[in-house]
Amino acid sequence: MAFQTLGHLRCLALLGAVLGLGAPVEAAESIRVLMASDVHRLDVRADSVVWVTDGQSRSQPFKAALRIELRGAALLLNGTKVAGEQITLRAGDHDLKLWLPRVSGGAHGAGSQSLDERGAVHVSGLVHLVRRGKGLLVINQVDLEEYVKGVVPAEVNSAWHTEMLKVQAVAARTYALYQHMLSASRDYDVAASIQDQVYRGRQGVDARVQEAVESTRGLVVTHEGAPIYAAFSSTAAGITEDAMVVWSKDLPYLKGVECPFDVESPYYQWKASFRVTTLERNLRHQGFAVGTIATMTPVGFSRAGRVAKLRILHSKGELIVRGEDLRKAIGYTVVPSTQFTIESIGQDIVLAGYGAGHAVGLCQWGAKELAELGYSFPSILRYYYPGTELQNVALTKMPPAPTS
Repeated sequence: MAFQTLGHLRCLALLGAVLGLGAPVEAAESIRVLMASDVHRLDVRADSVVWVTDGQSRSQPFKAALRIELRGAALLLNGTKVAGEQITLRAGDHDLKLWLPRVSGGAHGAGSQSLDERGAVHVSGLVHLVRRGKGLLVINQVDLEEYVKGVVPAEVNSAWHTEMLKVQAVAARTYALYQHMLSASRDYDVAASIQDQVYRGRQGVDARVQEAVESTRGLVVTHEGAPIYAAFSSTAAGITEDAMVVWSKDLPYLKGVECPFDVESPYYQWKASFRVTTLERNLRHQGFAVGTIATMTPVGFSRAGRVAKLRILHSKGELIVRGEDLRKAIGYTVVPSTQFTIESIGQDIVLAGYGAGHAVGLCQWGAKELAELGYSFPSILRYYYPGTELQNVALTKMPPAPTS
């Protein structure tokens, strides 16, 4: 299946301008989404024929359910060895139903899960299974706009104000395009998880989501003509954070702005508790040489007041870690943000904090409130991404390569 390139899109845009045709012609740009990695078994079905193309570009149709397995060096399709290191699946205009391995499925993925329709992920486009190391990557190559439709309800509630849904659609589209432009050497553009932005195929795509995506079709946030790194998180609970503080990225459009709009967020204020021994073990797994922890004290704060550095005294000496290192060690859902104080340290460490997420760029709950106050999606995006403008995807240029 051929997909038109950004270069082709730009040519169409220029031709339209020269001939006075107005807006550039829209064409499908595909995004490669990593659905799962290190997979040893995948079950696939469709409501029509599934075409399978092997590593030697030979295609054949299957009407029955498919089971793809990796056994040692052999890639098997319904028990028969397949040529090459990868296969591609497509079902025409129908969706592919994937039974992805659950996290608890063990080292070999899906285990003995039943093929309950409720457990399937429905995706359009192509599915590539690529052997990497001892497992398979499951990659959904999908039209950009269809991808955005799958992200919006996975990231926010589709019952939220329509202008907020448009904000999320444009941010998700921009983030995906930015990653796509810089990922030519990789197997995929984005992961379908919080590593990038959550994507669940067709799940949750309703009329409101469809309208938000279609009404903003092709629009992305740009800085100096290039798509931006459109970071977003749940709840800032104060000033949003500079990207330099969190990721050491000096991006002019990811500077902190006031965000007093998200007080209704369920994550605005929180408490967290975890075992000291859990922190010790997980820091060691991250490569930190740490003994028995005695104390932990914030010693550096960002301009927005979040914990930038922590000083940990332990039986082997002293350790300085970033606030984000603590979140990574304990879990991003356990410690929702770095805006916290330490209430007590004993066998357990107790934190009291505000906000959820890295707080860089767009605040989703803040944008929700601004939409409800009557602000339009372009004005909300300009507020959280200062110095940017909206452009059609066909008119964008390559963003600068990250410096870190």
